[in-house]
Amino acid sequence: MWYNIIKDGNRLMWKMIVDFFDVESVLTLILIFVFRIIEVSMGTVRIILIQKGYRKVGVILAFFEVLIWVFVASRVIDGLVEEPIKGIVYSLGFASGVYLGSFIEGRLAFGKVLIQVITSEELGLVIANMLRNEGLGVTSIEAQGRVAKKSVLMTYANRRGKDEIIKKIEEIDVGAMVVTNDVNTLQGGYITSKRRFIK
Repeated sequence: MWYNIIKDGNRLMWKMIVDFFDVESVLTLILIFVFRIIEVSMGTVRIILIQKGYRKVGVILAFFEVLIWVFVASRVIDGLVEEPIKGIVYSLGFASGVYLGSFIEGRLAFGKVLIQVITSEELGLVIANMLRNEGLGVTSIEAQGRVAKKSVLMTYANRRGKDEIIKKIEEIDVGAMVVTNDVNTLQGGYITSKRRFIK
């Protein structure tokens, strides 16, 4: 009697395993995971783009984002009680999509930054001339530090060229204080499309 019960239990367990790893079920889980990553990645990039003023691109991404969500969510909701693994895969896709979306946005480097440099008076002039020779507009301000006079430099650039600018500054003054801030709106001032740093 107990032997038959154990035998039947083993059969049921193997049947559940075979059903779970059915080709169609696995393919469905993979599609849910992949499309959830794509959807959330688009959503992450869309939010960042809209915040930085790229509204038209954001609207286009929003359309495809919701379109994907409708089809993916319908597959998850359908049979969720019988296959709770769909909910787990759906959640994993969401988490992965957030990471991938922020990574993509960081690589695309949309938007502009304000770079502020605090350095000595002597090196401030050298740094300002270097940036101007590269086609960047620079505003310099005289300041008083704790023990000596300082020079504060401000320049705008695309995020894509930020690291290169900072590297050039550090080559002149390794001890310079460099502060960067994202800029959503920029109007007026010296702006040219021929800046080598922002290409």
